[in-house]
Amino acid sequence: MAKTFSVSAVTPVIGGEISGLDLSEAPDESTFEQIQDALTEHQVLFFRGQDISVEAQMALGAWFGELVAHPNDPGLEAHPEVMIIHADETSKRVAGETWHSDVSCEEEPPMGSILRIHTLPDTGGDTLFASMYAAYEALSEPMKRFLDGMTAIHDGAPYYHSVNARTGRDDKGREYPHAEHPLVRTHPVSGRKGLFVNSMFTTHIVGLPKRESDAILGFLYEHIAQPQFQCRFRWAKNSMAFWDNRCVQHQAIWDYWPQTRSGYRVTIKGERPV
Repeated sequence: MAKTFSVSAVTPVIGGEISGLDLSEAPDESTFEQIQDALTEHQVLFFRGQDISVEAQMALGAWFGELVAHPNDPGLEAHPEVMIIHADETSKRVAGETWHSDVSCEEEPPMGSILRIHTLPDTGGDTLFASMYAAYEALSEPMKRFLDGMTAIHDGAPYYHSVNARTGRDDKGREYPHAEHPLVRTHPVSGRKGLFVNSMFTTHIVGLPKRESDAILGFLYEHIAQPQFQCRFRWAKNSMAFWDNRCVQHQAIWDYWPQTRSGYRVTIKGERPV
């Protein structure tokens, strides 16, 4: 792998595009540290022209931690920790249509995800990414004080049951992850605070009546989705995105039906939010 590369900021608050890096080979220690520093600073990294094998993608992810399988979507037969991202004319839904942090319902939600798209529609299929640092920092001081120290329940069952009902997948008797996490988490590397609630998995705030909880969560979901916290990535063949789930949410745009969009994602185990 090349020893030097450049990083160009996509927006002032989130996103960095990497140039001059070949990911087909494992990075050396110095290159790994540079990628890690860039991820800490930009929160999501974008790479172009990465015609690499699934094994190379897995090896890259493994540098950052243990790879984990998705709790609902099946992976590749030989590599269950490799999630298949695919939509075509027969699809009834696509992965990640609403703002979310990947599998936040786990006790130890993922540290990060690496997605490579190899098949694209003629146009469309972009992904939006939002900085939860920026979203938190834009709140008023009274709201920050109110949210700090509060926790919420993240439950995978409602969302995954709805997905399986739409796709005809039998999940009778199946159990899904369920966890309690802080509304505001501190990133273990950067030390910055960010919001950690999302409409895909967060069901209610602990200790509040449903009406109050729904109102606060509704406000936060609307707040998170403001464009000034976002960047938008336009995929090209063999592009890759590597995002930090501890401070980033994303949303996949399904505007390309009936065309095909396909790729592979590996997910890196994280730690319990604090």
